[in-house]
Amino acid sequence: MRSPIQSYLESLHAELKALRGGQVASYIPELSKADPDWFGMSLVTVDGVAYTVGDAAQRFTVQSISKPFVYAMAMADRGRELVTQRIGVEPSGDAFNSISLDPKTGAPRNPMINAGAIASTGLVGGGSPERQWARILESLATFAGRELTVDEAVYRSESETGFRNRAIAWMLRNFSIIDGEPMAVLENYFRQCSLLIDCRDLAFMAATLANGGVHPLTRQRALPSADVERVLAVMATCGMYDYAGSWLFEVGMPAKSGVGGGIIAVAPGKYGIAVVSPPLDGAGNSVRAQKAIRDIVRDLGINPYASRPMTASPSR
Repeated sequence: MRSPIQSYLESLHAELKALRGGQVASYIPELSKADPDWFGMSLVTVDGVAYTVGDAAQRFTVQSISKPFVYAMAMADRGRELVTQRIGVEPSGDAFNSISLDPKTGAPRNPMINAGAIASTGLVGGGSPERQWARILESLATFAGRELTVDEAVYRSESETGFRNRAIAWMLRNFSIIDGEPMAVLENYFRQCSLLIDCRDLAFMAATLANGGVHPLTRQRALPSADVERVLAVMATCGMYDYAGSWLFEVGMPAKSGVGGGIIAVAPGKYGIAVVSPPLDGAGNSVRAQKAIRDIVRDLGINPYASRPMTASPSR
């Protein structure tokens, strides 16, 4: 019997394929080469059933969607107390690349802006940049359920043009938010953003969070369950750049976007959702992916803040 979820996703994909608006990211030169017509959707249940539509197998770079997962690693490796001392959890209301630091401590406002994400990379366990990178690569692969590789052209492009991020990294070192050589930490950050994934990978990463930190297919634990709720809380309040408040108001789902055109959303205990479409709005979020996830959340009745009678949701 054909799944009604698969049929629904195919219908929604066909409906939104004609949606236009936004521009492909160009501030990293390699990202400007993305095809604006790429459009893939994937939904993965916590018991490992994957539904995919469109360009769900198209590889692109993870970019800022890596941030919540590396933040999770930092908490697992260094402890929640240390990490929250060095990285705040308050929405900044600023752009993702803003130099948004506490004026007294130098701590970044949250781990979803670049300053906080660079700090997270520097706090991952390992003791040296090389071992930290090995840890990041292994952990993200556990979330995705397969080995991942770096897009070397995008990595070089990010590294060669990342002057603002270099300033942020030196400021973090000045306040002792990161230890050691800040440029080595920053290169690891550029590498993590340049990892190649596809829409299905992202949906499995989101579903791993929805499943309490355990990958739905491999059954490997990617994150201690106690840390999952903290990661989801920060995604809910800070994950969509300076549009995060409006997203939470309209959609109600923990989410994270990336300038490669991907967005993930997490329905705890139910699904991981991922959509990719490269054209972005002014806040850096995919225009088509936002619309797709809004519709999925509404049509499947999975907004966690919605008040309903005790009946089964439409997706059941």
